Amino acid sequence: MSVLAVIPARGGSKGVPGKNLRTVGGRSLVARAVGAARAAASVDRVVVSTDDPAIARAADAAGAVVIMRPAALSTDDAASEAALLHALAIVGDEVDVLVFLQATSPFIDSAEVDAAVARVRSREADVVFAAIATPVFLWAPSPGPVVGWAGINHAAARRPRRQELPPQVAETGAFYVMDATGFREAGHRFFGRIEPAIVGEGTALEIDTEEQLLLADALAGLIEGGRP
Repeated sequence: MSVLAVIPARGGSKGVPGKNLRTVGGRSLVARAVGAARAAASVDRVVVSTDDPAIARAADAAGAVVIMRPAALSTDDAASEAALLHALAIVGDEVDVLVFLQATSPFIDSAEVDAAVARVRSREADVVFAAIATPVFLWAPSPGPVVGWAGINHAAARRPRRQELPPQVAETGAFYVMDATGFREAGHRFFGRIEPAIVGEGTALEIDTEEQLLLADALAGLIEGGRP
């Protein structure tokens, strides 16, 4: 089975200008994503989809194949799925498993990517996404006539133990592994049987702000120092 990894990395970023070329632990975010994809034994090809020449050069230097994305697929409201479908159309129909990695997650573990690919290959799931377990008490504005907030995964009148909370996870955004045929047919990343891949909470940081970038840079040595 052919496994293609696609890293969408457009040039425009409002929260963190030039985000995909900013560095964590001395390497740009796009180079880190390419490195994680190339280190995954199950991945046959690594593609970076971008509209930015500087990102294209960095991706090429890191060892990825670069696909220049049309302007229509590079706007603020363009969905990542559009870039993925465009990359699949360029690469061809021989792809069996699609791995979608986000450069905004600087600590992607290639072993966790390989494990997710194996689950899709074995038909255990059509989609496997990176997630962390979140045994927390969730609250939201009350939907009823009472003003205030109400418990979402628990009854406010009874405080359960954390062990009694229903199983729940939160996406990290690091990677999504999908059956390529199913993705083409659905046109979005969640279809068929969907399963989470529980990843380490310390590696789940996703960068959307300058503060998160500084935090990731500070954590890089600590997190990656223990990796093989």
